[in-house]
Amino acid sequence: MALSCGIVGLPNVGKSTIFNALTRSAQALAANYPFATIEPNVGEVPVPDPRMKVLSDIVSARRIVNATVRFVDIAGLVRGASSGAGLGNAFLSHIRETDAIAMVVRCFEDGDVSHVEGGPDPLRDIEIITIELALADLQTLAKRLDKLDREARVNVKLAPRVEAGKRLKAALENGAPARTFDADSLEMELARESYLLTAKPLLYVANVDEEQIANPGPLARAVFDHAKAEHARAISFCGKIEAELAGLTDEEAESFREELGIDTSGLDQLILSAYDLLGYMTFLTAGEIEVRAWTIDRGMRAPQAAGKIHSDIERGFIRAEIVSYDDYARLKTMDAIKAAGLLRSEGKEYVMREGDVVNFRFNV
Repeated sequence: MALSCGIVGLPNVGKSTIFNALTRSAQALAANYPFATIEPNVGEVPVPDPRMKVLSDIVSARRIVNATVRFVDIAGLVRGASSGAGLGNAFLSHIRETDAIAMVVRCFEDGDVSHVEGGPDPLRDIEIITIELALADLQTLAKRLDKLDREARVNVKLAPRVEAGKRLKAALENGAPARTFDADSLEMELARESYLLTAKPLLYVANVDEEQIANPGPLARAVFDHAKAEHARAISFCGKIEAELAGLTDEEAESFREELGIDTSGLDQLILSAYDLLGYMTFLTAGEIEVRAWTIDRGMRAPQAAGKIHSDIERGFIRAEIVSYDDYARLKTMDAIKAAGLLRSEGKEYVMREGDVVNFRFNV
């Protein structure tokens, strides 16, 4: 199963509008009332990558296959969700099934769009969601600690895990999410094993109106300051405008962006941020049949990357012939690349790099 990024937030903050723009569809019901989304909507979205067109032109490929990232549009959360309020239990279970979180917060005034808390206040909204996720995690952790404590009475080697669990519990009670612990810590290991919601990587998405596209206002800036303070990431864009752009042709959308003074697509920022948040990177293959971007985990070695193409290639792996995308785009032909000494032969221990253009050699 591919990793997925859940789009979460309070009701009526623009989650479904953003999801529909991402997937260029009307798959998710976007309506001016709470819980318009009940069952989660799932969409596979191509990762924008200008390198693909460049390589395709060089090798005269018949098709281009981009990498994809999976987004899940999840029902809105309200106060008391951890106790079952609203669609609380279902909401939390749907988040638990995702691998990262994009938290959408409303950063614009609009009298025609209701807000369950009376009006936009992104920091208050972030606090509501954070508290509900932490309360749900404390319930999960309490059960895990009870079991661990019983097991540690028989096996004293488990005592450090019990102590780590207590430190994790104290952090959650003090408002600190599980992801604040080091990735290789015993606390984080326990958090991942327990599928804690606050252990998931997080991206804040400040949903602004048209007037704030070029210059985000104080509400959006507050979100960026909050993200910076907890070493998280944040982006801002106008979901309403991006939804309109998603319905246009590429040429029409480019013209519209120029009129609005938008340099880069907000959706592209969100897709790329989510892709990175999930721990993904890309290697490329290029030939006359196709130019394709392959998704792998950061830190993956060459044989395992080869296995993404076909398990036979991983089993029979001999070596990987690699050139960097930048060198390929500059020199354009394999003869020129070889003449410049820029075609590398890498073995089984090679750790793949972003943008490697690869040809795998293997035994059948």
